[in-house]
Amino acid sequence: MHINISTRHGEISDATKEKITQKIQKLTKFFGRLTATEVIVDLAKPDEPNVEVTLTAERRDVFVASYQSSELFGALDQIVAKLEQQIKKHKEKLKERGKNVHEEDTTTED
Repeated sequence: MHINISTRHGEISDATKEKITQKIQKLTKFFGRLTATEVIVDLAKPDEPNVEVTLTAERRDVFVASYQSSELFGALDQIVAKLEQQIKKHKEKLKERGKNVHEEDTTTED
């Protein structure tokens, strides 16, 4: 998975970028089809950074979450939790679609 981290109105250290990358990488255990990630850290308000993450998966599925908090990593933790929920919900929909297809196949064969 390709991860692109950018900032607005300031800079973050390489160590911070590495920690962000590690947290985002954890999402691949929930959905292995993630292809790209865009992380934008907005430091317009240094005491309350705004973080936005956009995940792109195969078949053009997109997951987006943003959060503003007094701590950068607190905001990132909230975003990861939101994205986990979105991914799990998406996977359930995919499973349901698969079940419906199989049910339709069995009814047409009868």
